[in-house]
Amino acid sequence: MTTQNVTIPALDGGSFSAYLAAPSTQPRAGIVLIQEVLGVNAIMRQTADDYAKEGYSVIVPDLYWRLEPGVQLDPEDKDQFAKAFELDRAFDVDSGIEDLKATLLFLRQYPSSTGKVGSVGFCSGGKLAYFMATRTDADANVSYYGVGIDQYLAEATKIQKPLILHMGEDDEYVSPAAQASIQQGLKSNPLVTIYRYAGVSHGFSRMGSSAYRKAAAELARDRTLAFLKQHLGSAVIQEVTS
Repeated sequence: MTTQNVTIPALDGGSFSAYLAAPSTQPRAGIVLIQEVLGVNAIMRQTADDYAKEGYSVIVPDLYWRLEPGVQLDPEDKDQFAKAFELDRAFDVDSGIEDLKATLLFLRQYPSSTGKVGSVGFCSGGKLAYFMATRTDADANVSYYGVGIDQYLAEATKIQKPLILHMGEDDEYVSPAAQASIQQGLKSNPLVTIYRYAGVSHGFSRMGSSAYRKAAAELARDRTLAFLKQHLGSAVIQEVTS
């Protein structure tokens, strides 16, 4: 596996950085990994590395670049966690989606790309993964505890590719009413699968944090990997030598 920082041209001018993790074999497909409110921190980079070890080219764009490039915040530090929410409130979702479209295009055109690219997002990135399903042509999308999806259910009619939503039943940022609304609004869509995990709260898949819950995280990961293999392709071809 190799890792590097790359530069992606923004669709409206300028450019932004992204962390790219690539497998030692020919990639089976690509994944746009969408940050939490914490930026492209060590947890997101480790998550990217883990998916790269499964045979995917994984790119994590710096979506805060218009506000403050290079944000890397620690969820266990109260002041840094508070700053994360300040950044999230200032974040322009529509511009972020445009940057995700640019990232999708970049990864599809990257050398050794199969052309198949999906997305996996966490927290605020989980909401953006939902938008990847409603506003882009990404081939498959996975949302972990996406916040605010219940406010955008009218967009569900635009979903053309498979989507998974992972939700913790005790998520403090996605209320029981919001979860019920999401389930009701998406239940008739055959492209959408919703998994709810009992007894866990927000961030249950956030490795190395106090929110992490091993059993739920591993079950969600297994489901995600099976989903990606099904919809992005499973062939890992020859070893890359250059």
